[in-house]
Amino acid sequence: MKILVHDYAGHPFQVQLSRHLARRGHEVLHVFSTFFQTPRGSLARQPDDPPGFAVRGLDIGAPFEKYNFFKRVFQERAYGRRLAETIAGFRPDVVLSANTPLDAQAAALKAARVAGAGFVFWIQDLYSVAIYRILRQRLPVIGGPIGRRYMALEKRLVRRSDHVVAITDDFAPILGEWGVAAGRLTVIENWAPLDELPARPRDNAWAAEHGLAGKLVFMYSGTLGLKHNPDLMLQLAHRYQSRPEVRIVVISEGLGADWLRERAQGLENFQLLPFQPFARMPEVIASGDILMAVLEPEAGVFSVPSKVLTYFCAGRPLLTAIPAENLAARIIGRIRAGLVAPPGDGPAFLAAADRLVNDAALRAELGKNALDYARKTFDIDAIGTRFEGILARVAKG
Repeated sequence: MKILVHDYAGHPFQVQLSRHLARRGHEVLHVFSTFFQTPRGSLARQPDDPPGFAVRGLDIGAPFEKYNFFKRVFQERAYGRRLAETIAGFRPDVVLSANTPLDAQAAALKAARVAGAGFVFWIQDLYSVAIYRILRQRLPVIGGPIGRRYMALEKRLVRRSDHVVAITDDFAPILGEWGVAAGRLTVIENWAPLDELPARPRDNAWAAEHGLAGKLVFMYSGTLGLKHNPDLMLQLAHRYQSRPEVRIVVISEGLGADWLRERAQGLENFQLLPFQPFARMPEVIASGDILMAVLEPEAGVFSVPSKVLTYFCAGRPLLTAIPAENLAARIIGRIRAGLVAPPGDGPAFLAAADRLVNDAALRAELGKNALDYARKTFDIDAIGTRFEGILARVAKG
């Protein structure tokens, strides 16, 4: 098959899937946005890549206006036109598209139809639900109608797709209400590329370069908006200000990182770093003794932070502030990989942090459980077989 895999965000596990499909003999073009600010996977050809694998980054020629809704809409539509042109030029048998703004996803679906290709909508998040909620708060008069427009658009897109892949069973009821029949829906939970994120020793070159040897490190790595409550990181730094052996490290860029940079001045136990190269991520996450993830209270079941799955590969315990009903929180609790506090509950988050700081045996047990889960679950051969079957059923070549 000629397969175009589009992942707007450029996450590590999507490009791993593309490489795996190419190794199975398919011709695969992996497409991503170059301007979206987020940690990325290995998005350049490697010497051992199969000949049928190619990567292409798409740009819009201007800085991304993430926090200006109206400018962002125009930019996402411009990106959709670039994506449609790419689909038309490649002429795939099937398109698999994930993490894509809805206006751009609409352009991709239309282009796939013109090219005679099948289309699989890989749902990482129910965007329209989040858009409706956020716009009603930020734009009280017009936010509701705009949000309803996006809900109608997402419903139309999932109904017109040849197949829908959802990352959690939690999406199934609402997708059913939107007209997605059970036979057109497959649930495949997200994973992390375990072969590209091997567990590394705590004492490694990256830790030494950043002065973390001999410290007990809380680490957060990933996107961090104000909705993620970066104040929890600040509270943590103040909590352990009198303990020089404890260090809080945040690896992020954007609004949340800027907010922390301004407010953490003078806190000697706090380090703020930019996104790190993916090739160094095994060392980076191994340098943390406790790995952190946060999610806004309103996210509920509709967003699953992939950083949690990346963290599992390091064999470290997790400290999280995630809604209890979220899939990530349920997995962490089920396999005993970390501690989960309610997103808005600072005292509970700090109490969980104290428990992990003061109990090395608990940290070791939770970290082992996390790595065991990753080794049992993140099997790219099995995952690739499931995706290959879906793509083959809808391919139009």
